[in-house]
Amino acid sequence: MPDRQASGTRQKLPSLTGLRFYAAALVFCFHTSLTKMVDPFADRGFADGYGLLFSKAGWAGVSFFFILSGFVLAWSARPGERLGPFYRRRLLKIFPNHVVTWAVTLLLFSSTVGGVAVWLPNLFLVHSWIPRLDTFVSVNQPSWSLCSELLFYLLFPLLWRWVKDFRSSRLWAWFAVTFAGLLVTQIVIDTAVPATPRLAEWPLSETQWWLAYNIPPLRLFEFVLGMLMARILREGRWTGLGIAPALGLTGLGYALALVVPWQYGLNVTLAVPLALLVTAVAAADVAGRPTGLRGRVMTLLGEVSFAFYLVHYLVLLAVQDLLDGRRFATPAALAVVAVSFVVAQLLGWLLYAAVERPVMRRWAGRPRKREDTPAAGPAAGTPQPVTQQA
Repeated sequence: MPDRQASGTRQKLPSLTGLRFYAAALVFCFHTSLTKMVDPFADRGFADGYGLLFSKAGWAGVSFFFILSGFVLAWSARPGERLGPFYRRRLLKIFPNHVVTWAVTLLLFSSTVGGVAVWLPNLFLVHSWIPRLDTFVSVNQPSWSLCSELLFYLLFPLLWRWVKDFRSSRLWAWFAVTFAGLLVTQIVIDTAVPATPRLAEWPLSETQWWLAYNIPPLRLFEFVLGMLMARILREGRWTGLGIAPALGLTGLGYALALVVPWQYGLNVTLAVPLALLVTAVAAADVAGRPTGLRGRVMTLLGEVSFAFYLVHYLVLLAVQDLLDGRRFATPAALAVVAVSFVVAQLLGWLLYAAVERPVMRRWAGRPRKREDTPAAGPAAGTPQPVTQQA
């Protein structure tokens, strides 16, 4: 498939926005499967099955978002854009929603937050750089991933100057090298980092957990995989894999994540299938094929997904307090989960409508080209995303 827009704005990919909803829903389901969170199931056999089914859903959802960020930023990169507007848009995308949910967490759940050494790094999204469990997973716990997203945004202009110069014929080779880097990193963490003392929740040590999943630089592999897939698609190197086969491969990757040694189910088994899925959905948009993801409802749900992601954990904390250990028959317990999901969606929409969308419209501005002169600042080709959000 040739690049249809070698110059100018890239074609929008609304189906990827719709797909975001399902990734955020997976994270929600993962958190409802944790017995330390909402646990409304009186039938413990059903609870165990529910927990097993969604035990890797959170990892899959986050890995999807990291790959998607790289894909969308690379897809929408245009020559002649300025660094300032790029950074302004990306910071405005994440910080207002984060600050609001950070403040709500301190207001409603202060007893679970910890002291200033915990909540201050969290406010500035540097807490995932600190190798302490009570810090890198703190305050509004899903905010840990924003530390990685912030690093991605800061490094993207530099990474893009490197990735965009790869020869088209070598893109799949670079994809393989990047995935190999991810795999080797996990092997080194698994074999060379002390595995004791073990965490109560997961079968590895605190240091292993921090390195394997939370520290931002080691999540760059997934981000770069997304960047490479954007170039593969727009330069005609895509295999033509359809959405259904890509979904099948993702399902196989998820099944594999359930049976491989635990650490390798965090992102190794799903990184390649998710990258293929993102690209297959994007290719369908480029070709104008139906996806079931680009309608108004799905697009809105996708646009709200970031706000939903940040509020859903707070909703589950509130539900946990309301239940106070009570459990119900399976239909009623599933109803508790479903109502929690709907409430989180509504609050996510409220955060999106009252904070995220007005801030982006008021201050993000439209991409502007810089003057094409050596004295104008950064080198030509500094990218700026279009309206499709990562």
